[in-house]
Amino acid sequence: MLRSLFTALSVTAFLAAPAPAPALAANVIPDPHANASYGAELEGFDYPYPVQRYRFSSQGQALQMAYMDVQPSGKANGRTMLLLHGKNFCGATWDSSIKALSDAGYRVLVPDQIGFCKSSKPEHYQYTFQQLANNTHALLQSLGIDQVTVLGHSTGGMLGIRYSLMYPQEVQQLALVNPIGLEDWKAKGVPSITVDQWYARELKVNAAGLRDYERNTYYAGQWREDYEPWVQMLAGLNRGPGHRLVAWNSALLYDMIYTQPVVYELPQLKMPVLLLIGDKDNTAIGKDLAAPEIRSQLGNYPVLAHEAARQIPHVKLIEFPDYGHAPQMQDPTAFHKALLGALQ
Repeated sequence: MLRSLFTALSVTAFLAAPAPAPALAANVIPDPHANASYGAELEGFDYPYPVQRYRFSSQGQALQMAYMDVQPSGKANGRTMLLLHGKNFCGATWDSSIKALSDAGYRVLVPDQIGFCKSSKPEHYQYTFQQLANNTHALLQSLGIDQVTVLGHSTGGMLGIRYSLMYPQEVQQLALVNPIGLEDWKAKGVPSITVDQWYARELKVNAAGLRDYERNTYYAGQWREDYEPWVQMLAGLNRGPGHRLVAWNSALLYDMIYTQPVVYELPQLKMPVLLLIGDKDNTAIGKDLAAPEIRSQLGNYPVLAHEAARQIPHVKLIEFPDYGHAPQMQDPTAFHKALLGALQ
């Protein structure tokens, strides 16, 4: 059934896909595993800590949710940090944050959401942030965890907001790192495309395109060798034998992100909220589809951050003027010093 679905969808390939990315810059050191391919659940790619699996049933099917559960390496403070990854990220990309938080005495729980990385890629799934939050809450319940501090990055920030709205009595504090969804792209003029068209775009994903996009969006036009493994992680998924299933789930997830902004519900967050914002970020889903005059107005994070801060009742805003979408990866030392200093 899946084969026939993908065959049909391939016929509807989106003709306006982005142009191929430019060649690798001279200062980029090629990764020795650049041609590696990984299974649909990222088999073959090692995580920095042992991976466990929570098995459960959702929407009439058996699924498994991969996660890392890292105990405090410093003096335990009795708190648990729940780390929620972004769209082009995985639990593994939190590696420096896991270490910093564990050293500071936190238990650190790091799931891969369904549809991502080492977790299940269903053939059919209705993706909503409510569903992902429910899955995550069930994981915490299975581990006997009833109080968490949530740290969400990018799309994980959207999920963190939804989780905090659904389970407010169980969230001690919410920390958001360059969350997306702080603007409603469709209301601002980003054209809507179908899941079939998202799928056709995702089939074109490759290392060169990922690297170019991340350099310009995540890292403020800069590139370092330590970013390359994360490009190869995603590219390897899309080179692997399950690449069509990976692309299909990615398409469904993009549709979820585009259609479910959280910006309208920020005033309902009653717990303390910490906003950590790299000001050079310009992320906006579907921005390349918008007209030039609209595109230039999207993803303006210095403006979005201050607009969000005005709406959230109990908020502290920390800005990183020189960094982009992932300040925790660009300058882990400065980021974690700010984070740990602001956690209540």
